[in-house]
Amino acid sequence: MNREEGMGPVAEIMPFSDMDRHFAAFMCRLASSDDKELWLAAALASQAVSNGNVCLDLTDVCQSAAGYEIDDPAAWSARLRELPVVGAPGDFTPLVLDSANRLYLHRYWSYESDLARALLRLADNKPVFDRELLREGMSRLFPEGNAGETDWQQLAALACVSRQITVIAGGPGTGKTSTVFRVLILLIEQATAGKCHIALAAPTGKAAGRLGESIISARSGMPVSEHVLQQIPNQVTTIHRLLGHVPGSSRFRYNRDNPLPFDVVVVDEASMVSLPLMAKLVDALRDTTRLILLGDRDQLASVEAGAVLGDICNTGSSQRLSKAFRDLAEEVIGPGAAIEYADDADVHHLNDSIIVLRKSYRFGADSGIGELGRLVNEGNGAAALELLSGQKYADLLFRENTGMEKLQEALAVTITDGFRPYLMAKTAESAFASLADFRILCALRQGPFGTEAVNRLVAKILAEKGLIRPHGRWYAGQPVMVTRNDYNLRLFNGDIGIILPDPAADNELRAFFTTTDGSLRSILPLRLPEHETAFAMTVHKSQGSEFSRILLLLPDRHSEVLTRELIYTALTRAKTGVEVCGPGDVFVKSSARRTLRKSGLREALWGKL
Repeated sequence: MNREEGMGPVAEIMPFSDMDRHFAAFMCRLASSDDKELWLAAALASQAVSNGNVCLDLTDVCQSAAGYEIDDPAAWSARLRELPVVGAPGDFTPLVLDSANRLYLHRYWSYESDLARALLRLADNKPVFDRELLREGMSRLFPEGNAGETDWQQLAALACVSRQITVIAGGPGTGKTSTVFRVLILLIEQATAGKCHIALAAPTGKAAGRLGESIISARSGMPVSEHVLQQIPNQVTTIHRLLGHVPGSSRFRYNRDNPLPFDVVVVDEASMVSLPLMAKLVDALRDTTRLILLGDRDQLASVEAGAVLGDICNTGSSQRLSKAFRDLAEEVIGPGAAIEYADDADVHHLNDSIIVLRKSYRFGADSGIGELGRLVNEGNGAAALELLSGQKYADLLFRENTGMEKLQEALAVTITDGFRPYLMAKTAESAFASLADFRILCALRQGPFGTEAVNRLVAKILAEKGLIRPHGRWYAGQPVMVTRNDYNLRLFNGDIGIILPDPAADNELRAFFTTTDGSLRSILPLRLPEHETAFAMTVHKSQGSEFSRILLLLPDRHSEVLTRELIYTALTRAKTGVEVCGPGDVFVKSSARRTLRKSGLREALWGKL
């Protein structure tokens, strides 16, 4: 009898993957034990990581109604601690069990503890800077705001100059990118010998491209010398490329022993960065390198394990700034610069490194998108649905839909009108511009409401209207999304291309892609790495993108993947219009359900709530 058979009904309780089962069996072999409690703990710990958690909370497992036949977490943890494969934090064992009954795979405990120590060390370091030079730069780069209103962008800039690590968090349109561009100018002006080496990075090629576009557009009209502007790079890279990923492995060329040669590292869309990748990035920084993280803490967390940005920003209170930081703000910016602060004794030393931008400059008084996102973010799905279904805002529309059979009829006009300008574009440049005007977002990949089925439906509708001729694997007007990195072709997961006739190649079909400097390049479709049609994409894949209008398709019944963060992320991809199609009760339930990823990082940084 193998060890799994000896587990009785335990192994059948949850649909463990083969990897979970093999890992559990391996732990039992290492421990020379047929203990079902070890098998279950190991299988659940492996599964937890696959589900995006950093660790397994034994107490939560015992309190669940899953029927594991284990109802005493203290006894379970005591039994596990007796086994040679389970150790305490700091022990070199395959499994690590801490005092809070969190069970880790050793590698993830190491990532978490290393990152927590590094972040706290960075927060303790206070770089030397010229206050008078900073005061002059701030007054020049940040125009005067409204009297009595806190300028959080200025406070973010002050934090970036005065701290070695800064997190600039905020929703869409709050000015994170424009703020960091001004920050880079200030840091270059502060640099000794007038030279500052800067790296700009993002988790995906798509997010890197968007940051690059924003940096280029921010250059015009800045009251700064050409010498300074030349030191701000136009090129933005993925974090993997920045670190020098070694293909076929999880290793990187840059690390603690071979640190990155930069004075400043800026990471956009930091909510998408997993725990392992963030740990490796921070490990590769020089002792004096400034780290600036930009992101929306309320968006979906990374696909892989962890919710690093959310954990860092989860201070347990509203924005708090130390008296020392407030005094500095009043000296550099002016009186009343910081509205909320506490004495040094009451503020964690990481507080001054986290600035949340609150004012959105994207949505005007006649737009409902910002208000809709706020209601969803608060978990008020009923009010959000009422707003979405009402007539108050012209940029919001809700279509009740409970079945696939009516979907084509209901959406034919929306889909045709949404993609017609793109498909009628005369040049590749105008096609890319029009493609950004409209996109369909789905919660799922598979099933009748997933991207695979919806892309087929869209192609059918557009073909019936004579806008495309989807014959063969590739066709003119087909948007494609790369799903696997190809470093040789410089194409990365999430990159969007368009299949079009190439006038320079006798109108043969080519796959066109934009580069970070805004130019186009093309390759033969046969050379494309793994890819898929992209009239519709998942909400996860849409992170790092912006569209003028989006159509969000919800499935006909609630699913575990439907969460507040997913709905919020989808809505905030849009700048001018949102249409949601699906059952109202699914929208409300999804808005109420938060994603809670298990980890010990928040507690390691901030202590217990």
